[in-house]
Amino acid sequence: MSADVLAPKAKSKGAKSGGGTAAQPGKAPKLLIAVCLLIGAASHGWNMFRYPLYLTDEGIYMEQAWSVLKEGRLSPYTYFYDHAPMGWLALAGWVGVLPGGFGAFGNAINTGRVLMLIVHLASVFLMFEVVRRFTGSKSAAFLAVFVFNLSPLGVYYQRQVLLDNLMMFWILFGLYLLARKDRRIVTAMGAGACFGVALVTKENAVFLLPGCAYLLHKSIREQPNRRFGVSFWWFSVLVPVAAYLLFAQIKNELFPEGFRFNPDNNQLQGHVSLLNTIWWQLHRNSNSSTGLSFTYLLQQSWLFKDRYLLIAGAAATVLALISGRRNKRLRTPMLACAIMALGYGFYLSRSALLDFYIAPMVPLFALNLGMFFGWLTRRTNQGGAAVLVACLLVPVLVMPGGFMVKYNAKGELEFSDAYRLPLTRLQEQQVAWIKHNVPTSARLIIDDDIWVALHDSKPAYRYAHPHYKATSDPDVRDKVFHSSWENVDYVVMSNKMRDALQRGGETWIIEAIDQHGETVWQATRGDVSLSIVKIGNSS
Repeated sequence: MSADVLAPKAKSKGAKSGGGTAAQPGKAPKLLIAVCLLIGAASHGWNMFRYPLYLTDEGIYMEQAWSVLKEGRLSPYTYFYDHAPMGWLALAGWVGVLPGGFGAFGNAINTGRVLMLIVHLASVFLMFEVVRRFTGSKSAAFLAVFVFNLSPLGVYYQRQVLLDNLMMFWILFGLYLLARKDRRIVTAMGAGACFGVALVTKENAVFLLPGCAYLLHKSIREQPNRRFGVSFWWFSVLVPVAAYLLFAQIKNELFPEGFRFNPDNNQLQGHVSLLNTIWWQLHRNSNSSTGLSFTYLLQQSWLFKDRYLLIAGAAATVLALISGRRNKRLRTPMLACAIMALGYGFYLSRSALLDFYIAPMVPLFALNLGMFFGWLTRRTNQGGAAVLVACLLVPVLVMPGGFMVKYNAKGELEFSDAYRLPLTRLQEQQVAWIKHNVPTSARLIIDDDIWVALHDSKPAYRYAHPHYKATSDPDVRDKVFHSSWENVDYVVMSNKMRDALQRGGETWIIEAIDQHGETVWQATRGDVSLSIVKIGNSS
């Protein structure tokens, strides 16, 4: 086989790239990229340990990373394949190299949030280069990254320790490799490996597969080594997925016992099963107790946080889908980004959701805004495009209710909540009260946001367990609490934990609180309310 087939020489300067995309731009504008990174570091780093409130899922991923490092297991409880493990393996690797371990930045979730900041900054660079290389416009790249950096919706969720943020880093990395258009097989393999790692970080990356595959096939179709590039891309995508399936099969947990699939994953008999969990996930919908509907979250949460991005991003996606077909040079990247956003939007509209599931839409919408702006200003010089960007962005920065400032109850201008509210201090005070007043032998029902704080540092509370494990995991439900309030000493209530108890049908915990509980500690700030309830033997 000729070496020229695997690594053909680059075309002469000015030649068109495969798939009709833009010719390779010049050198990256280092100063502009540095400005984007500084903006990202400030917007996501300032007050990130205090806002937003520590989330249940942040605690889950950090406790699973704790189990990897401390116990050599994927979870401190029964691992039922609710998510592929690459995300918290990355968290474990991050914590493992820090001198202070989980407490390196104060507590476990703070330590995880520092990694999220690093991941965000890496994603800033990748997004800038993806948009710049495909459109040839520095102004379009700056617009996309500016929205990615300062969107209130993005700041809120991208600070949190979420698998979605790690997943989107790998997606952007794969797009960046394809945007380089260096015509090398190893680049296509790397792009495929990035998508495969994204899939085993969080499985909903599969809804981005059509857009990524379209971009690959179209961008290398005129290369003489296109068959090798496509084949090796798909091979690299499937390797991490196959490894995950093999792991489950080795543990005899790929298929459910007796091949009986049960859509209620919490009522399984026998061993856990990867395929049954997938079956359960496919049967979840907005009417289930495990999630909320797209319409509810859009109206009650997402539009309130950032209506500008959602409206402009959706419009840019539709316009990119229409206008991209009319421009041969930008057709492939514009359509690919639009297809990715539409694919993930389809997932959001069909599944039972948690509020942070919107997080991947922030970079997807930012990409579409950048691509569409690059198409719109394709005949405009860089100076004119820069002025237009400034006209678009300045209003959302300075007007009240925009990205940076708002009016408070007194009618005074102040920075947005993300940059000033110290919400997590309530959770730190809750943990401190437990450490000083509750014996380590006590049996506690908690939320996951404080799990590592109670298990990793001294004094450790080995009988502190999450409420959903107390009702669904046989090792906890039947061996520790026996599904009875009489075996509970304290219930440590997180914000809105009561709603989760009711949605999950965890009735005996509610009985313990309402009929046999006494509130011994409570703290409230705005709509955040935490408490500790001591369970007694009399109603």
